Amino acid sequence: MSLLGNILWIIFGGLLSALGWLLAGCLWCITIIGIPVGLQCFKMAGLSLCPFGKEVYYEGQAVSFLLNIIWFLVSGWALALSNFLMGVLLCITIIGIPFGKQFFKIAKLSLRPFGAVVR
Repeated sequence: MSLLGNILWIIFGGLLSALGWLLAGCLWCITIIGIPVGLQCFKMAGLSLCPFGKEVYYEGQAVSFLLNIIWFLVSGWALALSNFLMGVLLCITIIGIPFGKQFFKIAKLSLRPFGAVVR
């Protein structure tokens, strides 16, 4: 079931979400200091392509808290807002509710990706 969900996910907006993460990762990797943040963005782009069957757990530490603050101010709010709006649009129909819930999961992850573990 998760395979079918992931295929439909890519068609109904998951590809756009992954492209947003890839763009953010490329912009962060321009500087040497931003490379660890860019690598995290690339990992989240992979999650944005196949979110069904995966859960996100948060294991925060002090360093991840500081990185999350910098992330939110620079590019996290834009990714979270776009994923949230896509989730709202998809939740208008009954068929789109499972996809909207995945967008909400990714929007939450967009706010604080550091310290998050995907299983």
